[in-house]
Amino acid sequence: MKEIKIPELAESITEGTIAEWLVKKGDKIEKGDPVVELETDKVNVEVNADYAGVVTEILREEGDDVEVGDVIAKVDENGEAGGEEAADDSEPEKEEPKNEEDTKEDKKDDEEKSAKKEDSSKEKKQDKDNSTSSKNGEVIASPAARKRARELNIDLSEVSPRDPLGRVRPEDVEAAAKGNTKKEEKKSDKKESNSEKTEFDKPVERVKMSRRRQTIAKRLVEVQHEAAMLTTFNEVDLTNVMKLRSERKEKFIDKHGVKLGFMSFFTKAVVGALKDFPLLNAEIQGNELVLKKFYDIGIAVSTDDGLVVPVVRDADRLDFAGVEKEIGNLGKKARDKKLAMEDLQGGSFTITNGGTFGSMLSTPILNAPQVGILGMHNIQKRAMVMPDDSIEVRPMMYLALSYDHRIVDGKEAVQFLVRVKELLEDPYDLLLEG
Repeated sequence: MKEIKIPELAESITEGTIAEWLVKKGDKIEKGDPVVELETDKVNVEVNADYAGVVTEILREEGDDVEVGDVIAKVDENGEAGGEEAADDSEPEKEEPKNEEDTKEDKKDDEEKSAKKEDSSKEKKQDKDNSTSSKNGEVIASPAARKRARELNIDLSEVSPRDPLGRVRPEDVEAAAKGNTKKEEKKSDKKESNSEKTEFDKPVERVKMSRRRQTIAKRLVEVQHEAAMLTTFNEVDLTNVMKLRSERKEKFIDKHGVKLGFMSFFTKAVVGALKDFPLLNAEIQGNELVLKKFYDIGIAVSTDDGLVVPVVRDADRLDFAGVEKEIGNLGKKARDKKLAMEDLQGGSFTITNGGTFGSMLSTPILNAPQVGILGMHNIQKRAMVMPDDSIEVRPMMYLALSYDHRIVDGKEAVQFLVRVKELLEDPYDLLLEG
């Protein structure tokens, strides 16, 4: 009999929740077959079988929390599919007719078994009575232990002595008192936890939070407690970006097989600004600043299970088509729940686009341990006063930069956002440089 265990998932992940069993008891599996889908803090992963055989036992149910190394099922390498059910469905063997002598012998055997059973029952009852009388006997304890027990209101019969002869000593009473205190604390904590649940007069539905949603909630709160987070705002005129997209979209699709979207412009603009203001591409580790010399840009993607941030690697080395393809691939993997751990780790800066849902303005929360995140918003046509005092209708977008004030001063944050604005308002050089 072999065991299916939760394998090592990733360096930072030690536990998960069973989302769905892909096999059932009695199924035949081959080595490498996926047997269960596991929901972790970041992505859903499939656990594969290390052995071929038949699933004889499923030890953990869907919704159970499991840790690396936990046994979740058992496999019989020599079993046959549906073996247990087949055994249950098989017809009982027919008994051959017995002659008179066999019947007498069977009757005699039954009488002997009955007598033995009765004797055994009497012995068990006697042992039980002896055990009860032993328990009702006086507890052996030193005078000091009895005094301490009275002071702490401890029943000596409930104290477990460490003395091999069963003598209760004062230290045994102290240990029992501490144990009772811990039990009371646990009961109190449980009572307080239950009291936090608000009771409603009208119908409600309680739904358990997914592991990923719990992790998102926990980390967002941690960021607000640990980082000195501030947000600065600006607005960008996207006239030239929209004009450039309109001019190049057909040729771009024909040449690269992908649309020229807004995200590639914003990604390249962020990379350009990070090169000018490297502290936005850093993080704190202990008493040191880690200045990253690479540009792995996280792109926030909303899914049914919550927000995930897959990373576009080496965005500075990709052209516009490369950025668009990578963003498209990561977005599809996120929606199909096919993201791997390496797709989500190691980003140096994040871009989030609330504008796709109609957001006009927001203050995005940092994606720790990063120290900067750029928030995009909805494009709105507004009347703008031009340098010659004329008024024109322009497609405008508000930008928000949240940053960690422990590393980044307000001056650098504002200048960074202004640099992003400049690059987007004159995108032709950006396109050529990219």
